[in-house]
Amino acid sequence: MRIAFGTDERTPLTAAVVELLRSEGHEVEVLAEGSDWPDAGRAVGEAVASGEADRGVVCCTTGTGVSIAANKVPGVRAALCTDAATAAGARRWNDANVLAFGLRLTTEAVAAEMLDAFLHTDADPSELPLVARLEPPR
Repeated sequence: MRIAFGTDERTPLTAAVVELLRSEGHEVEVLAEGSDWPDAGRAVGEAVASGEADRGVVCCTTGTGVSIAANKVPGVRAALCTDAATAAGARRWNDANVLAFGLRLTTEAVAAEMLDAFLHTDADPSELPLVARLEPPR
């Protein structure tokens, strides 16, 4: 899977996330690392919305800023998650295509669990008509 990654700061956790994704065979493109959180969120959102990436992962201190920035890009459904159950639900019920999390409180183990859930949970087809209502009218 092609995954776009962006963060407003490089930390041991961000390095571990990129390494974990690559070790699982994913093609990871680090689009923003150490840039301002609006730029990180937007860069990843644009990569996902354009099809350049299949999914995206963004993080900042709380995860809130990058999730808001990513969600400004039409076609992006970024979900700010704190655990694997929330990440799985975001995929299942909302067809989330960008995972956002905070660097301040997320441990490496929790990040790994969230990534696993986010990357291995499919969207529920019965929910897709609801998800389609999120798209702005053309």
